[in-house]
Amino acid sequence: MQASLPGSGRKALATTMLLVGVVLAAWPELRAEEPSSGATAAARPSSAGTGIQYKNDKISFSPSEPLSIHVVKVDRSRPDLVLATTLAKGTVLELGTLSDQVKAMQTAGMRPQVAINGDFYRTDREPYAGDPLGFQVMQGELVSGARTNQPCFWIDAGGTPHLGVMEDRFEVTFPSGATLPFELNEERLKETVRVYTPRLGASTQTSGGKEIVLERADEADWLPLKSGKLLRGKIREIRDQGNTKLSPDVVVVSLDSAVVARAGKMAVGDLVKLSPRTIPDTTGCEIALGGGPLLLRDGKPATYRGRNDRHPRTAFGWDDAYWYLVEVDGRQSQLSVGMTIPELSEYLQKIGVKNALNLDGGASATVWLFGQVVNSPSHGRERNTANGLVILKKDSPRRDPD
Repeated sequence: MQASLPGSGRKALATTMLLVGVVLAAWPELRAEEPSSGATAAARPSSAGTGIQYKNDKISFSPSEPLSIHVVKVDRSRPDLVLATTLAKGTVLELGTLSDQVKAMQTAGMRPQVAINGDFYRTDREPYAGDPLGFQVMQGELVSGARTNQPCFWIDAGGTPHLGVMEDRFEVTFPSGATLPFELNEERLKETVRVYTPRLGASTQTSGGKEIVLERADEADWLPLKSGKLLRGKIREIRDQGNTKLSPDVVVVSLDSAVVARAGKMAVGDLVKLSPRTIPDTTGCEIALGGGPLLLRDGKPATYRGRNDRHPRTAFGWDDAYWYLVEVDGRQSQLSVGMTIPELSEYLQKIGVKNALNLDGGASATVWLFGQVVNSPSHGRERNTANGLVILKKDSPRRDPD
C-alpha cells in the first residue's frame, strides 16, 4: 500500500484478507428470473450461466468491527451484457433512488440486471441540486463535463475501458469568429459561458445575461450532443434575459453579461459551432462516469493522501475477465463499520481487481440486483442520488417457428 492505514487497521485488514480467498473462492451464478428477498436468497446457484456472480462477503477487522461487502462480478466477454449509466428522471437537475433510475432503463429488448450508485453530485444551491460533479456520457450522449483534477471511467470507441483525469476543451465559435470556452449543463457563474442541452431540464435556470437559442442547421448533424463531435446550430432567437425554456430540438448558449461583448455581433439565422473536445480524446465514447479518488491502476493501489475515516463505500472496477460492482455497508455497528479508502483499495486488490474507481459513498452507497436493493443503506432506506452504473441484458431475438 502506498497510503498508510490506521495503526491497528492494517494488521486487522491483513488478517481479514487471509479469509478472503476462502470466502470468495466459490462464486454462485445468479438466476435473474426469480427476484427474492435478501442477498442470501438472491445468490442461489443456477445451472444456466447468466454471466453474473454475487457474494455478500461478511468478514471483520475485529469482533467489534464487522464488515458486510457486496461484490458482483460480470463476465466482460458476454455480448448480451451491456454497461450503461443512468440519470435520475432522465435529467441533470433531478434526484431519484437507484431503483427508480434502473426501472427507467428497461426498454424493449433491454433488461436491467445489476446496478450501483454513481458519481458525487451537488446537494446545495438550488436550483442546481442534483447536478453530477464529474464527466458523464449516457448511451453516447454527453451529459456532464469533467471535474477539474478528478478521475473518471470511460470506454473508448474501440471498447477499451480507461481510468484517468479527463480535461474539457469545450469551445463555442460565434458568427464573428470569436471562440470562448464553455462548460456543459452547469450553473452559470460570473464571466463564464454555459451550454445547456435538453438533458438539463425544463429551462436554463439562469438570471440575466444573454442567451442564444440554437436549432438544427440544414443538413447538419444535431442532438444529442456527443463527446468530440462538432455540433453546428442556427440561431433561432437571441434573448437579453435568462431562464430560457429548453425543448428537445434546441440548445442554448448562455453568456454572463461580463463576456457578451467578447462574443461579437450575431443575428438570427447565423451559424454557431460547438466543439465538445476532451483530453484524452473521447470521440465515439458511449459510456463514461465520474468519481474519485482512483483506487487501483494496473493492480497497484493509487497514492491517497486524504482522510482515513471508515464509511459506506461504492466502487467500480475490472480485470481482464470481469467487471466488478462493489459496495461496502457502513455506519452500522452490528452489521458493518465501513472502510477507509486505502482499506477498500487493498480489499479490491486482494479479490483480483486490476483497475478501480471510488464512487459516491455514505448514505448513497447502494447495490441493486435483479429487482431489489440487496445491501443495507446506512439511512435505513435508499437515498435519492443523481446517477448510477447499470448492467443491461440484451434479449435474444425471437425466432419464428419453422
